[in-house]
Amino acid sequence: MNDVPEDLVDIAVVGAGPAGSAAALRALQLRPDASVLLLDAADFPRDKTCGDGIAAHVLDLLAALGVPDLSHLGPEVPRLRLRSPGGQVVARTCARPNRVIPRKVFDAQLVAAAVARGARLVRHRVRRIAVRPGHVVLDGAIAARAVIGADGANSTVRRQLGAPRTPPSGTAVAVRGYAPTSLEPDALMIEFARGRYPAYAWSFPLLGGGSNVGYGVFDRRGGGTRQELLGALRALLPGEEPDPATVRGHHLPLSTAPRLHPDGRVLLAGDAASMVNPLTGEGIFDAVASGVLAGRAALLGEAAGAGHRAAMRRTFGRHQDHLGVLARLVPHSRFLDAAVAAAARHQQVFDAAVDLGLGRGTAPKEALLRVAAQYVTLGPLSPTRRHRPADGR
Repeated sequence: MNDVPEDLVDIAVVGAGPAGSAAALRALQLRPDASVLLLDAADFPRDKTCGDGIAAHVLDLLAALGVPDLSHLGPEVPRLRLRSPGGQVVARTCARPNRVIPRKVFDAQLVAAAVARGARLVRHRVRRIAVRPGHVVLDGAIAARAVIGADGANSTVRRQLGAPRTPPSGTAVAVRGYAPTSLEPDALMIEFARGRYPAYAWSFPLLGGGSNVGYGVFDRRGGGTRQELLGALRALLPGEEPDPATVRGHHLPLSTAPRLHPDGRVLLAGDAASMVNPLTGEGIFDAVASGVLAGRAALLGEAAGAGHRAAMRRTFGRHQDHLGVLARLVPHSRFLDAAVAAAARHQQVFDAAVDLGLGRGTAPKEALLRVAAQYVTLGPLSPTRRHRPADGR
């Protein structure tokens, strides 16, 4: 007896954000005749709590997927400015400019590209998953040969697979809002905080003026209330007061948390797979890249899970190994002081930091040696020295 449903689709993607849309785009790029269903609980366009920074690395991936040029959607931001907890500053021009595009706009463009490629978008909140021989059933009504869970930090798909809960140390918390002013219209600006847990405030310039501002802590135990997070933002970025109506909170599963890539026909990508950079909180590059890998693996049927796990390890293995080591050093403010000071003095260190924080780069030995040398030579910072830029300009 054949129990395969007549309306079986090849791939059902749960979540139509960057990871889900990238998965649909890649699957249809490889197999234009595939039936791909994009399921999302929201209508697009919709807001998403994020810093809105779109790295040049992300735009490379989207170009390879055939997504129409997005450069007109956000300003070209050539510089990156960082201040360490001890007051060391680096302000350099990146090898390639990044952009700032509100997620309400960015995500809608990716969804539109996936639909134009042939995906079918349906508003639906998935609540239950049942794995059957030869296919997967969602909510007792939607059947697919493979399912990609790209449904974010609170992933239902991940939970239904029995994944362990993310520990507090593997979860960042952040608050974000939109301010009418911008401190540096040509730079992504990050101010690291002193404290028990790594944390920073950011200000990213928007098209037409204003900025996306926020504050994040890289350990849920240090998060505090929304008002406490906003207070920390004001302390680090005075004058960048967000409009209260735009303030949103969010939590982020870091890639240093336990990751799950099971065998079988159900895959995970993006935040659902704990693919958030533990040094920067950047998740869009990892979302798109892991979505691309999931879209390819989902075409393998029963071998999809094993294929996706292997591809993820090949693509992200060394990057995540390096991130894991550095994430254990970052809570020591003196290490951050040394790293920022070394980046101010050496272009190689700065470039490596950008690739590590915004793409899938690693920490070259030469760059680490320069940071170590700076760590040794960096003396105690006096109040006056703490505020003197060391930007290498």
